[in-house]
Amino acid sequence: MQTITQVIPGYRMSEYLLVLQPHEELRQRIMQVKKDFQDTYKVFAWAHHKPHIVLATFTQYDMMEERILNRLKVTAMGYQPFKVELKNYGSYPSHTLFINVATKVPIQLLIKEIRTAQRLMKIDNEHKPHFIDEPNIAIARKLLPWQYEAAWKDYSHRHFTGRFIADSMLLLKRRVGDKAFQVVQRLEFMNLPVTTRQGELFML
Repeated sequence: MQTITQVIPGYRMSEYLLVLQPHEELRQRIMQVKKDFQDTYKVFAWAHHKPHIVLATFTQYDMMEERILNRLKVTAMGYQPFKVELKNYGSYPSHTLFINVATKVPIQLLIKEIRTAQRLMKIDNEHKPHFIDEPNIAIARKLLPWQYEAAWKDYSHRHFTGRFIADSMLLLKRRVGDKAFQVVQRLEFMNLPVTTRQGELFML
């Protein structure tokens, strides 16, 4: 059985990230943590990535972008801004180190709302969207075992605190094969009633 990618060749595909982004001052603090980690453990790939909390990742044809944006816009319109608390460090043995999100519930509820759009985000069974279960801010991924062991021995005793108000989410994209993600659109949380959002949805 042919997949969609074989049925309609030549259509451009992009990778997408849906994220929450801390305010500038907190981003700079986290960037410094990443730079210090790079200098100590010689991990170069992640030091320049802007800090964010990933909500969902998916690969889709560019022609689907507007429909997905419209759906995400309606989701954002109905969500109210909320406080995000960051506290200390966590890890996924034996390859990833991150900053913990202490206030996971509002983010997980948002992800549950976003998940209702998963049919728009799915190309075929080989390109399914991924929704994050445990939100965090990555410091370093794809660590070698010795890097992970040394780093976690150090960072498991370190402290980090920060907070920001999540008043929007960002949709980022990069063409398959490219390195850098670009911002597609900022989707503001407006806490609008469902009737307003339904009216907006029918207008789209």
